[in-house]
Amino acid sequence: MDHSTLIPVIRRLALEAGDRIMEIYNSPEFEVKSKSDSSPVTEADEAADAIIAAGLRAEFPDVTLITEEQAASHDLRASTFLIVDPLDGTKEFVQRRGDFTVNIAYVENGVPLRGVVYAPAKGRLFYTQEDGAAVEETGAFDKAARGPVTPLRVSAPDNDALMVVASKSHRDAATDDYIGKYGVKDMTSAGSSLKFCLVATGEADLYPRLGRTMEWDTAAGDAVLRGAGGHVVRFDDHTPLAYGKAGWDNPFFIAYAPGVELKK
Repeated sequence: MDHSTLIPVIRRLALEAGDRIMEIYNSPEFEVKSKSDSSPVTEADEAADAIIAAGLRAEFPDVTLITEEQAASHDLRASTFLIVDPLDGTKEFVQRRGDFTVNIAYVENGVPLRGVVYAPAKGRLFYTQEDGAAVEETGAFDKAARGPVTPLRVSAPDNDALMVVASKSHRDAATDDYIGKYGVKDMTSAGSSLKFCLVATGEADLYPRLGRTMEWDTAAGDAVLRGAGGHVVRFDDHTPLAYGKAGWDNPFFIAYAPGVELKK
C-alpha cells in the first residue's frame, strides 16, 4: 500500500461521509432501525457506508474491504485489509449527543498502521500521516488540501493521579471495579472511538474496555493512538490487540499511554 495515496483518500472520504451524516443529524427526524443483534442503524450509517465503500473500492480495488454495514457478507479471514465503521456511536447520534465518529483504517499483517477518525459534530479530525505519526487537523477541513495540524503525543502519566476515559453508553460495574484498582485523578466519559483519540492527545491516560466491540469499532482509533506513542493490548494477557480475527470480534482491551502501570 502506498501511504502517500492512502492518507489523502481516507481523509477525504471521512470528510465526505461526515458531511452527509451531519445533513441527516440536523434534519427534523430520521429513521432508526434495528439490526439482527438489536443494535441501532440509521440512514446516516447506510449513507456514510455507501460513500466510503464506493470511494475505497474505486481507489483500492485489490485490497480487501471490511465495513460494519456489510458485515454479513464478510465470511473471510484476512490479515491485510481496509476496515470501516461509517458511523461509530450510533446511540450517541440517535440521542443527538455529538460523540460519534467516522472511522477508516488500513490493517497490514494484523496491525492497524494507518487510520482516520472524524467527529463531525465536534469538528475534530484525527489521522495518521504518511509516516504513521498521528496528528489532529484544525481549520475548515478542505477536502482537497490538508490544513494546519498538531502532532499528537500521549501523556507522561502519574500513576497516583491518572486521567481515565470510559464508555458513555456501555459503562458497567466490571469497568468501574477495574478502574478502581488505579489511582485516579479524574474520569470522563466519551462515546465512540473518541476515547482512543483522547488518550492520543494526552487528554486521558487510560481507556479500559470490558465489553463487546468489533474490529471496525477500534482499528482507526487504535492506529491514531499507536501513531501518538500509545498502546492497545488485550485485557487478559496484555499482548497487543491483533486484527483479522475470525468473526471480527475483539476481546476486552486496554488502551493506554506508556508509563501506566497496568493492573490485572
